[in-house]
Amino acid sequence: MKRILAGTAGGLLLGVAVFVAGPMRTEARDYGQTGQAFPVIEPDLLSTIEARLKRAEASGELARTNEMFAKRVEAKVRRPTPVAGITPAIAAREWDYDPAVRLERDINDHKGNLIASAGQTINPLDFVAVKQALVFIDGDDAGQMAWATSRFTDLNAKIIFVSGSPLEEMTNRKRRFYFDQEGKLTSRFGIEHTPAVVRQTGRVMRVTEQVLRPGKAS
Repeated sequence: MKRILAGTAGGLLLGVAVFVAGPMRTEARDYGQTGQAFPVIEPDLLSTIEARLKRAEASGELARTNEMFAKRVEAKVRRPTPVAGITPAIAAREWDYDPAVRLERDINDHKGNLIASAGQTINPLDFVAVKQALVFIDGDDAGQMAWATSRFTDLNAKIIFVSGSPLEEMTNRKRRFYFDQEGKLTSRFGIEHTPAVVRQTGRVMRVTEQVLRPGKAS
């Protein structure tokens, strides 16, 4: 029995050896061209852009485009897009805005020292006093302009436009004006009508929307 198993095992090993060591016959054939072939060509993107810029410069198109862009930017600076949804006040309103925030993570200084912990409520008015009022007006409304400029100076208030040209008015009136870009401030304070005044009152900001009497600047 052992001889039979040994003989069988030897036969298997021999077969495997012949299979592994035996020569394998391979052939390479040319099946011809079955479709149209194209060379792989990838243009240099930077070279393409440079060539187009040179053509635009030579034709004067680049100068015209730059001039048009500069005029658009200048117009946008001189007269920003009006804040949407702000209308003249027809009823007086007053409310408080609480600027306190609850921290979502620890705050550390540049040395790694803990300033405030996550979950802690911080009120900026505990550390900073807002000495100037924020006065929001429609810069295109002559009545609101007269009201604001007669009641407030550059020292006690910042006059902020929601519409109009602050640069033009600065040139005409020789004083500083601001603009509520994209309505970020009016949105934060919940202001919907002008004129509106925001002042610090203790630990909150008091917001008032005021109704102007026709023909009255104050």
